[in-house]
Order: sequence, then structure tokens, then C-alpha cells
Amino acid sequence: MSTFNLKNKWLVPVAFANIYIIWGITFLAISFGLTGFPPFILSGLRFFAAGILLIGYLLAKGEKANSLKNWWKNAVTGILILTGGTGLVAWGEQYVTASEAAITIATGPFWFIAIDKKNWSYYFSDKFIPIGLLLGFAGLILFLNGSVNSHTENVSSSLRITAFIVLALSSVAWVLGSLYSKKNPADHSTFMNISQQLIVAGLASFAVAFFRSEWTGFSVATIPISAWLGLLFLIFFGSIIAYISYIWLLSVKPAAIVSTHTYINPIVTVIAGFIIANQTINGNQLYGLAIILIGVLLTNVTKYFKLSKRSKAKIRRVARHFGRISRPYQPM
Repeated sequence: MSTFNLKNKWLVPVAFANIYIIWGITFLAISFGLTGFPPFILSGLRFFAAGILLIGYLLAKGEKANSLKNWWKNAVTGILILTGGTGLVAWGEQYVTASEAAITIATGPFWFIAIDKKNWSYYFSDKFIPIGLLLGFAGLILFLNGSVNSHTENVSSSLRITAFIVLALSSVAWVLGSLYSKKNPADHSTFMNISQQLIVAGLASFAVAFFRSEWTGFSVATIPISAWLGLLFLIFFGSIIAYISYIWLLSVKPAAIVSTHTYINPIVTVIAGFIIANQTINGNQLYGLAIILIGVLLTNVTKYFKLSKRSKAKIRRVARHFGRISRPYQPM
């Protein structure tokens, strides 16, 4: 834990506001960026610019970045988490709304538990975790049912289904990168590791853009101001301010508390999408969102609270109730 005293306690709510609000709005910023940039060019510019700014600052302070071994470790992490995780989100948002993307990504904790086989004995020793997993996937099915059946101009149902699958894969890539980073930590400072991950992820995104022929016919002159504003938000707020806030919070607060951004980001995205971009969600999607968030909360509930047996029994009854009634919403 880093040194923390009363004088900088005001930074805690500011940092939490950053990861709650900024990362929620990031999904909307991506949709604005896509009005002028192809998805992997947008991601490449976002990561590479943020990484160059960070590493320039660190090198000016005297930090070294000459370890090839650390560059390699950070390259694997950056490609999985950023190019694969976040880059695929940008691709998916070509065919689904920012709100739909954010809600689908909220299932990330479920993938983490499913993939982290080494800790299965710990995860499944808690009855709330499998209940939360089942409830969360029921909510996801309900949400996807409402999404695929909703009307979206010029986008077929099959293409939207593909987009949702890609978004799910982006969560898997993020988890794989996180697990790799945890098992193979680099020796640099946290911020140097972040800068290297961003730089490599940016270059990898540019390479993907090349193989997808995104550079063909791409012209800076045709990019609208809204796309430039979306890109600037992603660079300075999404990839620098929010990420630094997240890393700092981990040094002064329990990780379980910091991870509550997982539950808040989709809600912020839905609200921001409604206010800024006139995006809406239907009954099935709204109900599915509620069930997903309850499921995610259940998988982590014992990390936050020491519950009495009576409280646990009440929560199990509520979970069974939602499981019974999680069927498609039929409008009157």
C-alpha cells in the first residue's frame, strides 16, 4: 500500500468518480470516434498516443525502459487486454449501441471465474458464486434476446449476434491478459508497464487495421469534429486519467471495493447514451441489465460483507425468485 494520509483523502472520491463516470462514458466516446475512424485505427491512435505521452513523461523523470524482457511481457499483456479486449469493443460498436456494448462487457467477472481454473476450489467454495454465475448468464440471455429482436436501422440480426459474440470474446481476451500479467509481472514501475502496454497495443492495432484494409481510402480530411472529440476523450480521459485513477485506488483501497466500477459503468453508459445520443433500451434489455448486475454482485458479495446466515438465506430466496421470472418481457 502506498502512503495515504488525511490531507489527500479528497482524492479518493475524485478517483472513484473518474473510473465510474469516465469509463462509463468511454463506450459512448468510442461510438463518436467511429463516425470518422475505422475501429482499429481509432484504437491504435488512442493507445499509441496515450502510451507515448506517458512514456515521454516517465523518461523525462529518469526512468529506464531498456529491458527487452519487460517489453515482451508488457507486449503480451497489452495485445490481449487492449488490442483484443478494447479493440474488439470498438469493432463491435459498429453494429450495437454503446449501452448494449457496456452491458455485455459487464459479464467480464463471470469469464474471469470461468477461466481462472487454478482458483476454482476457492470460487466454488462459496455458494453465492455459482448462484451469481447462473443468474448473470440468465440475465445475459434475456438481454441479448431483447437486443437481437430490437429494431436497428441497416443492421441485420445475424450481424448483431456476431457483434455480441465478438464483445464476449473481448471480455475473454481482457481476462486472459489480466491472468498473464498477474502470473508474469514485469519489473518496471506500474506506470512504465502501462505506457509500454499502450504503445505495443497501439502498434498491434495499426497492424490489424492494415490487414483489414482500414487504411485504404482513409482520409483525415473527412473526419468530423465529433470523431476527433471522441478520440481526444479516449486518449486523455479513458486511457490516461481513468486508468491512472484506477491504479492509484488499488494502492490505497481494497481491490474488491475498487472493482465496483464493473457494476456502475453500464449504468453510466445507459444514462449518458440517453442524454447525449438519444439511445434507449427496451424492457427485456433493462430487465436483463438488472439481473446481470445482481448476478455480478452475488459473485462478489462475500468480499464486501460478512453476512449472517439469515441474510444469506434471504439473498438466496431473492436469487431464486429472479431465476424463476427471468423470461422475455412481453409488452402490452
